[in-house]
Amino acid sequence: MNILVTGGTGFLGRHLVPHLQKQGHQVVVVNSKNCDLRETQNLLQFRNEKFDRIYHLAAWTKAGDFCLHHQGEQWVINQQIHTNVLWYWHKFQSQSLMITMGTSCSYPLGEEALREENYLAGEPDPNLATYAYTKRMLYAGLLAFAEQFKMRYQHLIPSTLYGPGFEAGDNHFIFDLIKKIHAGKTRGEEVVLWGTGEQVRELMYVGDAVDLIERAAALPTSENLNLGSGAPYTIREYAEMLCEIIGYDHGKIRYDTTKYSGNPKRFFDTTKVKTFFPDFRYTDIREGLAETVQYYQSIAA
Repeated sequence: MNILVTGGTGFLGRHLVPHLQKQGHQVVVVNSKNCDLRETQNLLQFRNEKFDRIYHLAAWTKAGDFCLHHQGEQWVINQQIHTNVLWYWHKFQSQSLMITMGTSCSYPLGEEALREENYLAGEPDPNLATYAYTKRMLYAGLLAFAEQFKMRYQHLIPSTLYGPGFEAGDNHFIFDLIKKIHAGKTRGEEVVLWGTGEQVRELMYVGDAVDLIERAAALPTSENLNLGSGAPYTIREYAEMLCEIIGYDHGKIRYDTTKYSGNPKRFFDTTKVKTFFPDFRYTDIREGLAETVQYYQSIAA
């Protein structure tokens, strides 16, 4: 197949692209350096290509409290990116399957087990609302194109991804934990984590996400689908597992309750994905964390 991947140099893209290439597909990778998706005309360089699939991974965001300080920019930039990609899909690639990434941020505030039917229901966390609504608009666009033009899509909502291959500057909570606990072990730095440690989060090993994305792409119907493990843990439990792997005393960790810590409890209802793929085997959390720690130790040395 001939495949276009936007955001192909991000964390997920760095795993998905080699996977697709290993399968023998021709893959065109778009990133902010070779194709600024905020400008419609930049996509015209691919107007004469015919893609079987488009994986739209690109988005302008970062982990932590980034969303608190860039609401206006996030609205404009992400709306530009998503609108231009959907325009290009309809104008030049209507035959292709569009595969997009949603976000758990789009789910309404107050719901613990996040169910696909509620993705557009209720108000999201106000601290994350701008980013959440741009992702909701992306999904609304998919629904509109499918309804009017019978175009095919898969809208996939991954839980927080982890695994080897992340960049040193990536501050998603699990990478932040690894870096802080590793520094506590190797440099004697104080380990301070935001919040009480009782916040519940769900992780998805990036290799599992790639495998599930490929399985979802082969589904005969367009779906809105959570990609999660269905195995949430508290931040404190993740920290304890990492301390055991790294060899650090968890009792030395200080939890700073004055810092922003996000929703107290967020995890996916995985009934739908496990119904579609009942034979899928998820990577054990401790095994995945050990591989991630080993990778970080190799780049931090």
